[in-house]
Amino acid sequence: MSYPWTRVPAGDPPIDQLQLGLLPLVDRVMGVLWSRPGGLSLRTTWVTPATIVLGLLVGGAAALLGLAAIINGLAVGNIVEIGGGVLACVLGAGGGSVALFGIRQRLIR
Repeated sequence: MSYPWTRVPAGDPPIDQLQLGLLPLVDRVMGVLWSRPGGLSLRTTWVTPATIVLGLLVGGAAALLGLAAIINGLAVGNIVEIGGGVLACVLGAGGGSVALFGIRQRLIR
């Protein structure tokens, strides 16, 4: 019996033009996070429900905190805070792209 948060449909996932555009970014994000799938690309691997939820939560939180840090850094003139905010926004975009990729897999299935 598989766990519901890691259960994926059988067979190869479908892929559309949006996913093809996201694929290089998503594969890099998964590689940086040491979470490469068996085929080394999400082109032939399903994104698990747990990864989708984690991508949404981390992506949203990182993007919001990053934007807050950038705004505060600009207000007080702190370049380190601005840099940290930009880094957090990049992390948020990466997590969000993985979540979007997984959601698209299920929508076009």
